[in-house]
Amino acid sequence: MEKLKRNIVSAWNSDEIREERPTPVDEARWGFVTIEQTLWHAVPEYIRELDEWCQENLQQPLPMDFAPFVFSSWMGGDRDGNPNVTASVTEEVLLLARWMASDLLSHDFEALHMELSMVECSDELREQVGESREPYRALIKPLRDRLFATKDCLEAQLNKQEWQGLEIIQHRAELLEPLKLVHRSLMDCGMAEIANGELLDTIRRINTFGVNLQRLDIRQESSRHADAMAAITMAIGSGDYRQWSEEQKQQFLISELQSARPLIPLKMECSDEVREVLDTFAMLARQSIDALGAYVISMAHVPSDVLAVLLLQKEAGMTELMRVVPLFETLDDLQHAEETLRCLFDVQWYKEHIQGQQEIMIGYSDSAKDGGFLAAAWVQYQAQEALTQLCQAYDVQLTLFHGRGGSTSRGGAPSHEAILSQPPGSVNGRIRITEQGEVIRAKFSPFGVAIRTLQRYVAATLEATLLSQKPPLPEWREMMDELAD
Repeated sequence: MEKLKRNIVSAWNSDEIREERPTPVDEARWGFVTIEQTLWHAVPEYIRELDEWCQENLQQPLPMDFAPFVFSSWMGGDRDGNPNVTASVTEEVLLLARWMASDLLSHDFEALHMELSMVECSDELREQVGESREPYRALIKPLRDRLFATKDCLEAQLNKQEWQGLEIIQHRAELLEPLKLVHRSLMDCGMAEIANGELLDTIRRINTFGVNLQRLDIRQESSRHADAMAAITMAIGSGDYRQWSEEQKQQFLISELQSARPLIPLKMECSDEVREVLDTFAMLARQSIDALGAYVISMAHVPSDVLAVLLLQKEAGMTELMRVVPLFETLDDLQHAEETLRCLFDVQWYKEHIQGQQEIMIGYSDSAKDGGFLAAAWVQYQAQEALTQLCQAYDVQLTLFHGRGGSTSRGGAPSHEAILSQPPGSVNGRIRITEQGEVIRAKFSPFGVAIRTLQRYVAATLEATLLSQKPPLPEWREMMDELAD
């Protein structure tokens, strides 16, 4: 009670208004805190709970590499209408996320080094560490030291300083494979309690968060890419890309996507806005693809909006391209989403490129502004139905990304009910949902609330996928059309 009283007095006497506007980096750091304080511990705890349920009811454990959640963020990557989010800002956020992951993992490995003092091990592990008296510690200690070195290296990069030291950790496999070896050895030696304790929790954290903490999504408005393409086509003497027909744009983009020669002149003159777009793609090309999520195109209208982003990634030198996600957010764009996607699927190069996986983002706030909450909800529902049927016809697995905000006007709703209210077949084992602003803290803090939120996501996704759902009756559709009008 005394602690609670102190907190109330502290809050009461603190200024409610910030003196300085928070930067995109400040916002990203705030997002990291949610992972550090709750999700880092809640995710393995919930997977343990789910694993126990599976063993009891299905008579088999979850696979060791099972990771039901992928956490992404666009804090520091969302430049749609925000001039403060630049290529350098995004790169700083990516470095900070890696630093935070290294810091959290170094604590985990320090704890494992303290715990794994056992002397008996498998022949497989003995081959790795030699005749060490404490074989598990002999394997863990170099990894822990490399994590410390990774933190130091990233800190030097953030401070624009030179760094020399141990080889740093670059990929999750560098940590996962040794930990799996330790797990096998402990199981073989009759120490299952140790194998399935903190060690397994750490393995599950790495499966979920990797060595990058999260995947950073990039979001940019479609006209900014069109401006960049126009600057390129005028520089090479082909005219203004923005004046071409949609058919001409698609032909040019597909041809260049299949071409081996570079397209962008080395010393191309362009506006600051176009230079920032090109700098962003150049920065992305320097990153590990494991640190990057989706490239979301806001105000996506036509197939060329998607193809242009793929081409700009290729021209920047990205060896692995980010998945490109069109965001259909106005009523008109939602109504034409199926037509746009069908046109893309009919492009042979694109169909081969996506390898049977397509992600589409559904916008809630802009569509509600266009037609009101009810009309928007009905158009969103119909768009998802049409996209689901289209992807089934083309043998493509669809992931629908719901850009929900916190308030009802921006699509906010209880997670479980919202997932179950999606059209039949649209939640096919996977769904992406945004948690924005104050909703992040409300759903992931404190620890018990975070566990409950994860439970709801998994339960609703399983129900929507596995239980049979009946499509709306014709008279219901007629009533919704009348109400939406």
